[in-house]
Amino acid sequence: MQDLLGIPPQVLLGQLLLGLINGSFYATLSLGLAIIFGLLNIINFAHGALYMMGAFVAWICLNYLGINYWAALVIAPLVVGAFGILIQRLLIARIAHIDHLYGLLLTFGVALIVQGLFRNEFGSTGLPYQIPRALQGAWNLGFMILPIYRGWVVAISLVVCLATWFMIEKTKLGANLRAATEDPALTQAFGINVPLLVTLTYGFGVALAAFAGVLAAPIYSVNPNMGGDLIIVVFAVVVIGGMGSIMGAIVTGFGLGVVEGLTKVFYPEGSATVIFTIMVIVLLAKPAGLFGRVA
Repeated sequence: MQDLLGIPPQVLLGQLLLGLINGSFYATLSLGLAIIFGLLNIINFAHGALYMMGAFVAWICLNYLGINYWAALVIAPLVVGAFGILIQRLLIARIAHIDHLYGLLLTFGVALIVQGLFRNEFGSTGLPYQIPRALQGAWNLGFMILPIYRGWVVAISLVVCLATWFMIEKTKLGANLRAATEDPALTQAFGINVPLLVTLTYGFGVALAAFAGVLAAPIYSVNPNMGGDLIIVVFAVVVIGGMGSIMGAIVTGFGLGVVEGLTKVFYPEGSATVIFTIMVIVLLAKPAGLFGRVA
């Protein structure tokens, strides 16, 4: 294969793969944020901390309980989702009737408390999490070497994102949820338990963050700061895709991961800011986001 603008194809494809992997995490995390904001109008700043909790639950399961990666993919979202339900019922529900800014401040405080507790218990040093045996190794594609685990992360993230979109946009459950958001009183009159629906939706959005945390554990070291480093980028992805847009979060998450990866090849100095630059341009040209609708 010939070089492109002086860049060897192996380097280009390697960065493209790295961008897809980052995009998988952006998409899964921003999807959870989009669900929580779009359907519940909650700006959940604790999302990054709950992503970190998912990785730690997987690490604790493996090192203290002997529970492997595959079981942790189910257990961690359930545990962290249950924790999210407690947060929603005990804290967020109490301020749901006032300005959304208070919800942002409350969840920001929750994020700091959760990160502080984990930092106090486990320290700030990254903890290793081994790749499961079935996903170790790499495939030689001829033009590049593809680590099996990284290919798995991209594939399963795409499946989870599309399944979530289908559930919300194409099923009766999703229709009930959207109706509860638009007119809670009328939906309640039809016999639908709106408060329960809201609580379970928040728990599901949080569980998505924990799922992403388990996927990230073997790639990045498990540490209390891993969510804080990512949450600002994920918020930018949600804004670019359109606040509350489910498909916008998925497409923008994967797309911006690729753009960021290619920027590292062609203009490395701009890779740390390219997503925020795009966010500024989008906000100026289309304030509702690429897939958002003006209220």
